[in-house]
Amino acid sequence: MHDNSQMDLLRHRLQIANEKIKAAELLLNGEMYKDSIGRSYYAIFSATRAVLALDSLDFAKHAGVIACFQKNYVKEGIFNKEYSKIIMEAFQIRNRSDYDDYYIASKSDAEEQLMKAKKFVSEMGKYIENI
Repeated sequence: MHDNSQMDLLRHRLQIANEKIKAAELLLNGEMYKDSIGRSYYAIFSATRAVLALDSLDFAKHAGVIACFQKNYVKEGIFNKEYSKIIMEAFQIRNRSDYDDYYIASKSDAEEQLMKAKKFVSEMGKYIENI
């Protein structure tokens, strides 16, 4: 059984994930594709941290959060490998969008990341609701 503070934290992180989805949609509609990609990634990242909060896990680095999710949830069969692929690709494209001076994000890139973020956040939310 999870205590109230743990449940409050994971609900808060899921709320943040859903806010990031809304921000990604607004940025996509405003033709700000790099920033939309970033918000989609952070939606996925926040939803992942919500799941990790179930086990009181968190990490200072994004790579640590991702590795823990893969080890404890994907390799254990709780989530399909598809979700590992989604978070890894989102992390990589977000890094290119944020740090590569010459990376050009397309509308289709941003739309794809938003679609994947919605799917990912929805799946994490369903998992948490069934705990």
